[in-house]
Amino acid sequence: MSTTDTQQKRSFSSIGLIGKYADPSVGDALVSLHEYFTERGCDVFLDESTAAVFTDHEIEIATRTQLGEQCDLIIIVGGDGTLLSAARTLVGFGVPLLGINLGHLGFLVDLCAIDVHKALDEIMAGEYTEENRFLIISEIERDGAYFGGGNAFNDVVIHKSDVARMIEIETYIDKKFMHSMHADGLIISTPTGSTAYSLSGGGPILYPSLNVMELVPICPHTMSNRPVVISGESEIDIIVSDRFSTQAQVTYDGQINFNLLPGDQVKIMRHPKHITILHPKDYDYFEILRAKLRWGEKLRN
Repeated sequence: MSTTDTQQKRSFSSIGLIGKYADPSVGDALVSLHEYFTERGCDVFLDESTAAVFTDHEIEIATRTQLGEQCDLIIIVGGDGTLLSAARTLVGFGVPLLGINLGHLGFLVDLCAIDVHKALDEIMAGEYTEENRFLIISEIERDGAYFGGGNAFNDVVIHKSDVARMIEIETYIDKKFMHSMHADGLIISTPTGSTAYSLSGGGPILYPSLNVMELVPICPHTMSNRPVVISGESEIDIIVSDRFSTQAQVTYDGQINFNLLPGDQVKIMRHPKHITILHPKDYDYFEILRAKLRWGEKLRN
C-alpha cells in the first residue's frame, strides 16, 4: 500500500531508534540520525538495550514499551534480525518501523545507510510506501496447562535438539488431523518468513500481502511429505509424540527457544495485530528478490 492523495499521510514528530543487538559499531549512524531529527524539531529516543552497549551519546533513553507508546516512527539500524526482534515486541502498538541496513541489502531493512538522509527527507515529506505484514503467535501446552510461547515475524520451528535423531510429530489444522511425520522438524512460516528458513527447506516464496501460512517439513523420512500452504486464518496444533525420547525444541524467528517434552502441544495462529513497515517510495519487492536470490535480469528493456 503506497501513500496517495486520498490517504492521510503520517506525521512524524517523535522518533525511536533501535540499533543492532550488542553491536556498538552502530553508534555513528545513531548519532547522525539523532542530529538529523533534532534539527527538524523531533523528539528522539534510544532503545535501552542499544544504550547498554553504546554509551557515548546524548540521546534520551526509553524502554521498548515506552518507544511503542510515545513514538510515531521507530527506525531500526542493523539487519533483518534486528527488525524481527523489534517487530515481535512492538506489534501491539501500531507504530510503523523503518529499516536502515549497515551491511548487505536485507529483505526487510532496505534503506541504504549511504543515501539515508535523502531517503529520510522524502519519507518525512510523506513520500514512502507503507506495507502491513502479519506475525504469528504460539502457545505451548504441557500437561493441560500453559507452559510458554511467543510471537514470530518469520517462523515458528519445531525441531530436534539431539544430534542425528528425528522427532515424530502430529499436525492438526483447524482441529482436523493432517498427518504424523518423522523428520528433523517442521517450519511454520508467514509470507515474510517464506524467504528465510522455509525457502532453504524447499518452501515456496509467498508474496508478503497474502493471508496464508506455509508448513515446510525439515528432512522428512517420507519423501511424500511436501510443503503445504494454508489459510492465514487457520489454527495449527502440533503434538510431540510420546513414543520417542528424542528431545525437541520450538524456536521463534531463530532467536528465542523452549525445550519440548513428549506430549507437549504447540498451538500456532495468526497474531490479531499487524506490523507496519515503511519503504522508500520506489520500493519494489521483486527487485529485492532479484538482488538477494541472484535471479537473472530482464532480457530486454
